[in-house]
Amino acid sequence: MLIRLGSIPTVVVSSPESAREVLKTHDLDCCSRPRLVGVGCLSYDYLDMAFVEYGDYWRELRKLYVLELYSAKRVQSFRYVREEEVGSMIESIAMSAKSRTPVNISEKFMTLTANITCRVAFGKAIQETEFKEGSFMNMIHEAVAMLESFSASDFFPRFGWIVDRFTGLHSRLEKSFRNLDVFYQKVIEEHRNATKSHEQEDMVDLLLKMVRDQTELAYGVDLLSRIQVNAWGIGLEPSLRECPKEFVPERFEDRTIDYRGNHFELLPFGAGQRGCPGMLMAMAMIELALVNVLHSFDWELPEGMTEGDVSMEEGAGLVVSNKVPL
Repeated sequence: MLIRLGSIPTVVVSSPESAREVLKTHDLDCCSRPRLVGVGCLSYDYLDMAFVEYGDYWRELRKLYVLELYSAKRVQSFRYVREEEVGSMIESIAMSAKSRTPVNISEKFMTLTANITCRVAFGKAIQETEFKEGSFMNMIHEAVAMLESFSASDFFPRFGWIVDRFTGLHSRLEKSFRNLDVFYQKVIEEHRNATKSHEQEDMVDLLLKMVRDQTELAYGVDLLSRIQVNAWGIGLEPSLRECPKEFVPERFEDRTIDYRGNHFELLPFGAGQRGCPGMLMAMAMIELALVNVLHSFDWELPEGMTEGDVSMEEGAGLVVSNKVPL
């Protein structure tokens, strides 16, 4: 389906067959990312792995991620981090259970993800940084909000910047970038001045080592058409599964569909050249956290609430999440 978002023609892919055409058959023609204002500001002009255009720079960066940062060996080496952080989350939930205090599951998993990511990437948990936990999480929430934000410049490139100035989006983006930049600089300086063994190295250490070895990444830009794969719509296609809006996990028991990008009916990590390089890390964390949370507690709604009071409405964003925290 071709629609026009502002002045930008956009192709929306909403079926497994079309997704296969885009993500496999014509993968190389469709694998660059759109140059969005928020992304460009917070990724140092599209130098981030997730948003950089396809080319030599992306290929070298992808190689670094796959072979060094997110290899099976590297994911396994951080197993103790996942186990410690999941254990801390379980203890926190247990304390709430003893006092009969409702638990915000969305908040717990957000904190878990942030702590594991910080320890794996920076070598320390949020509590060990110079930032207070609350201010750090606020910085992350604001950065995510900016990446998800509606920028008039993304849809009206010629004059949208005027609207962004009036709405305050431009100043919010600049402030968010400055906060992240200060944080990154502190992390880099700490790692440059630290002495670690090979076993203690985290991802920042690996990146700094690459810089010291003077590894050069060629950076080029290819401007391609904007294409949106509607993975959400594909998942709700009635021809693929009966009653797609109902929670029936048993429907997958006798099916061979996996999540690795080989079956285009289910694309949680994308597919093709731009499939998520952190899939192994994500699955290791999700499986451990869910198993422990489900095994350790008998879950029930807070007193006075019924199933009808629980909102399962989805919010807009980079990933699907509950509009109302669970």
